[in-house]
Amino acid sequence: MNRHADVIVIGAGIVGCAIACELARRGTAVRIVDDRPAGMGATQASAGVLAPYLEAREGTAFLDLTVRSLNLYDSFIAELAGESGEQISYRRTGTIDIALDDDALRTLQERATVLTRIGVSSALLSPDAVRSEEPHVGYGAAGALLVEAHGFVVVADLIRALTLAGRQHGIEFAAPARAHRISRQDDAVAVDTDNGTLSAATVVLAAGSWSGAIDVEGAGAHAPVRPVRGQLLSLAWRGTPLRRTTWGSRCYLVPWDDGTLLVGATMEEAGFDERATVAGVRDLLEAAGELIPHAWSAGFNGAKVGLRPATTDGLPIVGRSAAVPNLVYATGHFRNGVLLAPLTAKLVADLVMGSPADSALAALAPSRFGAL
Repeated sequence: MNRHADVIVIGAGIVGCAIACELARRGTAVRIVDDRPAGMGATQASAGVLAPYLEAREGTAFLDLTVRSLNLYDSFIAELAGESGEQISYRRTGTIDIALDDDALRTLQERATVLTRIGVSSALLSPDAVRSEEPHVGYGAAGALLVEAHGFVVVADLIRALTLAGRQHGIEFAAPARAHRISRQDDAVAVDTDNGTLSAATVVLAAGSWSGAIDVEGAGAHAPVRPVRGQLLSLAWRGTPLRRTTWGSRCYLVPWDDGTLLVGATMEEAGFDERATVAGVRDLLEAAGELIPHAWSAGFNGAKVGLRPATTDGLPIVGRSAAVPNLVYATGHFRNGVLLAPLTAKLVADLVMGSPADSALAALAPSRFGAL
């Protein structure tokens, strides 16, 4: 096997695969290194919700990033579908955020005010209007906020399309191996793995929650990314489906065309423990039943678990390393890896290819955490 590539991407999750595919489109020889198959880390436990305005805080870097990425999604999906020949289930049917009490309703009213101020179409719904928009909502709803720009993508479809499109563009998936160390090697960057050392002109570190476990030569610290466990349930819905992604204070529900209903997701500081737990399943089932009573009659398909890569300030780490020339970080996307994948892929590919730096990178720079 040729052990040199133009770019090595460490991490085969949604972010790593999107970056690799974008680089390969631009004529770069790319190799992906991971100890799991593509999309089998946190990505496989993602509901694929595309909803930047649910936690809208006006003027924040996070909102700007997520909105920019959402605006790329139509072309992102169309291009991937064309390249891969795969059908990707992608819907922009909006979200409805349900308030079950007056305090929650006040929060939605405040959010609606922010959305109006920044020019985003939304609608505050009365209790009667809530049930008109979503008949499955329980009678205890105090109101709701409808945001039509939102949507979701079936992540399994998306990762399959990225993999197929990437292979057509020449991406090589290395034999399963975990990366342990990144170092300088003459005019290249070396990556020590379970299967030996690989080298490339540039390395992209997109290993999600495992990014902090990889030593970087000369760095003052490891990447400050920690795992946050998220449990996601899959239910077999019967009867008329939900019309759109439905949110409450304790869970969200995503209806697929095939009758599957996803219920997510817990946020647990459990280290690298990837087990589904009785408590997690119970809490999500209770939250779903409180929001949508008909959920109690659904079948139970199972639960998935993903470790979301979180940073202390809630923003991803995207940018060049100060310690190793031509090492680029692309990690720490927490619950928003799927939403931010198109924009992250563009930012990193532009950086690797020498395009002018995007202004968004200032807020995401690794240097905010020291000499990484």
